[in-house]
Amino acid sequence: MKRNSPKGRPGAKPKPGRNGASQRQLRAGELVRHALVNILYEEDLQNETMAGVSVTITEVRLSPDLRNASVFIEPLGGQHAAEVVKALNRHTGFLRGRLGHAIDMKFVPALKFLHDQSFAEAERMARLFDNPAVREDLAKTDAPVDEPYVAPRRITPKVPGSKTGFRTGGVKISAPKDDSGS
Repeated sequence: MKRNSPKGRPGAKPKPGRNGASQRQLRAGELVRHALVNILYEEDLQNETMAGVSVTITEVRLSPDLRNASVFIEPLGGQHAAEVVKALNRHTGFLRGRLGHAIDMKFVPALKFLHDQSFAEAERMARLFDNPAVREDLAKTDAPVDEPYVAPRRITPKVPGSKTGFRTGGVKISAPKDDSGS
């Protein structure tokens, strides 16, 4: 029977902000990423597709048990991404062997190369914001532009026995003097 509570304990509450990877996964992913960058820089893969192609490794995501790694790549210029991903996936055995010598982990993760879509998504969003209709919508605001922004006042609790009745945080505040002369 599966339970929906975290760690299988009934009544356990999920911790806020823990939706993503653990600190251990992030640290190991960065270690693998740096090692793969060095391996791809130093080694020459025997493949026509990879000849003369610069590859950026943008991110490495590891599974919680650190045995599987998804490696997100982007070829320089973004051209022939599908072919480069296929070529790298064909050479995972070689790269995994070199990775085993480069990192100090109990298990060398199985590598799966994927094309990083974040660059294409960022470009799509930039084109969207350049659209005249979207610019017109963004120019319209609920508040008039001529009025400056005024930050809300911070309300502090009253302190009994002080002249002003409010906590000043150690700063001496004097009451404004009345210049009307009465």
